[in-house]
Amino acid sequence: MSDENDAIVYGTEDLLMSLCNSVSRVLNVATQSKVNYSGMVQRITKVGLKPDIGCFVLFDGGFTGLVVLNFSADTAMEIYERYMLHMGMPKSELASSHTSDEVANIMGELMNQIVGDFTGKIRRELQTNITQNQPKMLVLNKQIVLSVDTPLDRPEMRRVSFYTEKGNIFYLELAIDRTEFIRLHDFDSSEIDDPDALLDEQRVAHQSTPSSSTASSDPDADELLKSLGM
Repeated sequence: MSDENDAIVYGTEDLLMSLCNSVSRVLNVATQSKVNYSGMVQRITKVGLKPDIGCFVLFDGGFTGLVVLNFSADTAMEIYERYMLHMGMPKSELASSHTSDEVANIMGELMNQIVGDFTGKIRRELQTNITQNQPKMLVLNKQIVLSVDTPLDRPEMRRVSFYTEKGNIFYLELAIDRTEFIRLHDFDSSEIDDPDALLDEQRVAHQSTPSSSTASSDPDADELLKSLGM
């Protein structure tokens, strides 16, 4: 038996860092620009959707949680425009406002890719499985802040600041059940997927099935929207 102190423990901050790396990795590839996150993390008591665009995804399985990304209008438009230009779309054909359905759809698609990248790493590195629902995007009035309640027994909540290449800021908020993964024995995790391949795969899936930023057949997500008065 090895000393208990030698066991490798993977906790909330490790999960958060893995999620932050997925955000940076996917957006860096999608926008061909640098997206970085702060070296400091905030402990918070409430996870909320805030102006101008809020996006959330629920996940369940090996552990339960909620991921929220809150963007200002300028940040959302920077990410949207860089992504579309990288895809070969002429600038003259881009949406001019963050309230456009096209902007919401693209941000929702990127959110889906981020959480997909994260769940893939969880399967490889922690040898457990989590599933996600369809991301929800909400364009919010500046006077409205929506609090999202999650069915967590021992919730831990964190907020991390992200910075785009132009210096715009957006925030990631994570609510998760308190949990720890302890390595029982060494194992080999598979190589991390190529982010370009991940984006291509998600792009093909997005083109083959109609996307919806505000509707889903997931009953838990529908119940959550009802609790928000949507």
